[in-house]
Amino acid sequence: MEYNTQLPHLQIPEYGRNIQVMIDHCVTIEDRDERNKCARAIIQIMGQLNPHLRDIADFTHKLWDHLFIISKFKLDVDSPYPLPSPETFTTKPAIVPYPATKIRYKHYGKTIERIIDVAKTYEEGPEKKELSRLIANHLKKSYVNWNKDSVTDDVIFKQFKEMTNNELVIDETSALTHANELKNKNHNNQTPITVNAGGGNNKNRHKKNKNKFKHRNNNNRPTS
Repeated sequence: MEYNTQLPHLQIPEYGRNIQVMIDHCVTIEDRDERNKCARAIIQIMGQLNPHLRDIADFTHKLWDHLFIISKFKLDVDSPYPLPSPETFTTKPAIVPYPATKIRYKHYGKTIERIIDVAKTYEEGPEKKELSRLIANHLKKSYVNWNKDSVTDDVIFKQFKEMTNNELVIDETSALTHANELKNKNHNNQTPITVNAGGGNNKNRHKKNKNKFKHRNNNNRPTS
């Protein structure tokens, strides 16, 4: 009796052992034309095993790549696509560096700090002043998003100075957007939760039908 643990390792288990046996047989065919015919027939079968992937771009290209991977790159056939190299699938990807920079105020995020760095490079003028006001407004909006309590403009102006190292100037006499208005904007931008419109009346409707059925049975009951 043969067990799967005693059989050769499957290169791509998703295709099953029969596909791997077909490809192993295709490698042993000496005539090149017959080998090409066999490879194209196997590609068709591999596509039939994954019909849900046919809408994906370069689906046929992937099938040919999988054909060579399963054959351990021993199959010598005429492919309509460039032949993949074993190194492409054995080389480990480069390690993605994890950001290790500190965030001064986590509820504001790192992106706003990058925006501030860009704003510092602007020339002095109305555009830079307006950008500073928009940044302060965004700080207030983020504060309201992540804190239940409201916040005064003085707190935002103080934190704005700390985050910009006093390199951006803002007119503290002009009031920022009111916190209640920011809360309403956030509330309006949220996706509404749909509720069954008739859900509240189902219980009453069921009770009314039950009483109607009970009344009908009482009318049909024979009198003595």
